[in-house]
Amino acid sequence: MPRIGRVILPNYPHHVVQRGHNRQVVFVEESDYRYYLDTLEAFKQVYDVKVFGFCLMTNHVHLILQPGEAVADLGQLMKRLAGRQTRFVNRQESRSGTLWEGRYKSSPIDTDAYLLACCRYVELNPVRAGMTDSPASYPWSSYRWHTRESADDGWLDVDPCYVALGSTAEERALRYREFVRGAIPEAEWRLIRDALQRGQLTGSERFTDQVEVMINRRIEKPQRGRPRRVSFDDEPN
Repeated sequence: MPRIGRVILPNYPHHVVQRGHNRQVVFVEESDYRYYLDTLEAFKQVYDVKVFGFCLMTNHVHLILQPGEAVADLGQLMKRLAGRQTRFVNRQESRSGTLWEGRYKSSPIDTDAYLLACCRYVELNPVRAGMTDSPASYPWSSYRWHTRESADDGWLDVDPCYVALGSTAEERALRYREFVRGAIPEAEWRLIRDALQRGQLTGSERFTDQVEVMINRRIEKPQRGRPRRVSFDDEPN
C-alpha cells in the first residue's frame, strides 16, 4: 500500500519534526534557541495550537502540538516558525537562503495510549544522541517543566494524560520522572519513530481503524515487531 498523505486531526496531539536543510545546524547560540521558543509561545496563541512538549536539537526540532478545530492552523504555525527563525539566523550570520527542509513531518497520536510515550521519546533525544547523561541537564526540552525542576516554559499546555498521573503537581512530577527513567519497550520506541518517518499514525490498529472512519480514507497500519528493551544509547531521531 502506498504511503499515506499527511493526516491532521482536529483536537488530537501530533508528533512533529522539522530538520535543518541537508541536516545543517540551525541552533548555535543560546539566543537561537530562545528566539525559537519565544516565537512558538507567541504563535501558539495566534493559531490556537496547544504545545504539550518540545525538544530543540542542534539540527532539528521535535514538537508535540495539538491543533483545534481548524487543522490548517498547524501548518500555518510551522510555516511561521520556520520563516521567522530563518530570517533571524540569516540576520545574525549575514547570510541568505533556506534554513529548514521544505516539509515538516507529523504523526497524529493515539492520545491515551501514546501521548506520554511520545513526550518521553522527544525529551530523551539528547540522551540518545550522547549530548547528556540525563534529560534534566538539557535546557532546551520540556522535561524540566514536566518534572517541576524549572519554572521556565510556563506557557506550555498541560495535557490530560499528564494530569492523570497524580492529584497534585508534585505527585505528577514524581511519576513522570519515574516514567521517563523506566525501561522502554523497543516496540514502542520503534513505532513512534517509524510512524513519524513513514507518515503513519502513532497508535494501535484500533486507532487506525477509528481514524479511517473519521477521514473516510484507508491508511497504512503501523508495522509490528517482536518487542525487546532499548537503552538510552540507541540512535537518535
